[in-house]
Amino acid sequence: MGAGRTYCPGMTNRHPAAVRRPDSSAGPPRLAAAARHAGLAVTLFPAGALAVCSTLTGHREAARRRWLRAGPLPLGAPAPGALRLVLHGALTILLGVLALLLAAALALAVARGLLYGFVDRAPHDTSWGGPSLAGAWLAHFAVSLPCVALVLVILTGLTRLNRHTTAPLRGERRPAWALPTAAVSCALGLLFVVAFVHQLP
Repeated sequence: MGAGRTYCPGMTNRHPAAVRRPDSSAGPPRLAAAARHAGLAVTLFPAGALAVCSTLTGHREAARRRWLRAGPLPLGAPAPGALRLVLHGALTILLGVLALLLAAALALAVARGLLYGFVDRAPHDTSWGGPSLAGAWLAHFAVSLPCVALVLVILTGLTRLNRHTTAPLRGERRPAWALPTAAVSCALGLLFVVAFVHQLP
């Protein structure tokens, strides 16, 4: 061993940057993140309603930071006014209504897929995969899987869309596509509700 060198147990010549880190793109973390975003999307409606109520009762900072989840403002950035907070709260409510509709569709997909055998005990002669219960259950489960995945993706998108629309409340720049996308999403949700009501007996 050369002069001036000391040996420390456990030391290696590997550069710290070369240490392998856990892969953040693994399946379970991504699934957990999707479930967390979906849960946040379902809470958009009450969060928006509470933001509007807090603003109208004079608690603007609580509305901005707690209910609209804007976080702290950069140093020197002006606080948003009451009108802006109310408008953001109203938009959050609309996105929350859309999220609740999707959550209902998600619950229906789970009930008619994973839990099909418990919710539908009728004869399965004309059901997908019938006439046996096992075949019908398997067929409905296979159909529900992509539906559940699609709804989770859309709910995750709504959570991120809401964060983009509230960017000015954090002193950040809002993407130009955020508000048009939110408006189109709300319009599509309204059309879905109208179509669903019209098909009811």
